[in-house]
Amino acid sequence: MTQDTRTQKDAGGSDKFLTKPILIIFLTVVVDLIGFGIVIPVLPYYVDSELFNGTPFDYGMIVASYSIMQFFFAPIFGAVSDRYGRRLILFVSLLGTAVGFVTVGLATTLWMVYAGRILDGITGGNISTAQAYIADVTSRENRARGMGLIGAAFGIGFVLGPALGGILSTFGPHVPFLFAAGMALVNAWQFTFSCPNRSTSQRLEASHASSIGSP
Repeated sequence: MTQDTRTQKDAGGSDKFLTKPILIIFLTVVVDLIGFGIVIPVLPYYVDSELFNGTPFDYGMIVASYSIMQFFFAPIFGAVSDRYGRRLILFVSLLGTAVGFVTVGLATTLWMVYAGRILDGITGGNISTAQAYIADVTSRENRARGMGLIGAAFGIGFVLGPALGGILSTFGPHVPFLFAAGMALVNAWQFTFSCPNRSTSQRLEASHASSIGSP
C-alpha cells in the first residue's frame, strides 16, 4: 500500500468518524447523565412533599441507590454485551431508564421513588457498554476521539441535567422525570434503527480481517 493510499484511507476514515451510531451512543450517555443530574434540584423537595413525607435519610439513600446500583451492574452489562451484542443491552437499558423515570414521576408512595431510582441505577450501568461500542465501531486512529466524546457527554449531562430539572420543575415536580423518560424512549427508538449490533467476536473478526489486509 503506497503512502498516498494510506493518506486517502486515513482521510476517509476521519470523514466518517461522526457516524450515526456514534452520535446515538453519545446521546445515550448524555441521557444517562442528564438522568443523574436532573433529580439534583428536584428530588429533595419531591421526597419531602406531603405526598411522601420523606426524611433526609430517605433522600440520601435514594440518591446513593442510583450510584450503588450503577457500580455493581456496569461490569455485568459489559460482560453480557460481549456475549449477546451491544445494541440489545443498550436498548434494554434505555427502556429500563424510561420505566424508572416514569415510576418516580408517577409515584404515589415513597417505595416507588426508591424502586424507580434503583431501576434507573441498574440500567444506568450501560456506560461501560457504550464505551465498548465506541471501541468497536471506531478505527484505531479515531478511538481516542470516540472516548473523548464519552467524556464530553459526561460534561454536557452534568451541566444540562440540573438546569433542566430546575426549569421543568416550575411546571410540576413530576415533570422533569417524565421529560427524562421521554428522552430515553426517543433515544431507544433511534438506537434500534440506527445502530448495528456489535459483540466482541464481531470486533475481533473485523480486527483480524483488517490486520490481514494491512501490509
